[in-house]
Amino acid sequence: MLYCPGVRNMARARQTYDPTLLRMALLGYQHEKEEIESKIREILAQLAGRKTSFPFMGEAKAPVKRILSTAARQRIAAAQRKRWAEYRRRKAAAAKPG
Repeated sequence: MLYCPGVRNMARARQTYDPTLLRMALLGYQHEKEEIESKIREILAQLAGRKTSFPFMGEAKAPVKRILSTAARQRIAAAQRKRWAEYRRRKAAAAKPG
């Protein structure tokens, strides 16, 4: 809304649009849209084969949860225990005045 101090009930010009002008504008915008879509297709073709997600294009998917076997979890836990044992052994050796 246009604000003019001291002026009340300011008359507004009625906006009339020429149908020919609107059709030409529509054609121009459709042409721009086609050019943009063409460029998007070119970029997607260049990215083909690469792992890329485009959330703005509705291609985003929820990550798949990795399921480990019991044996794999046990191996991981054993390796972690081994790392912590080595850490504690080194810490104890450093603490002893030698």
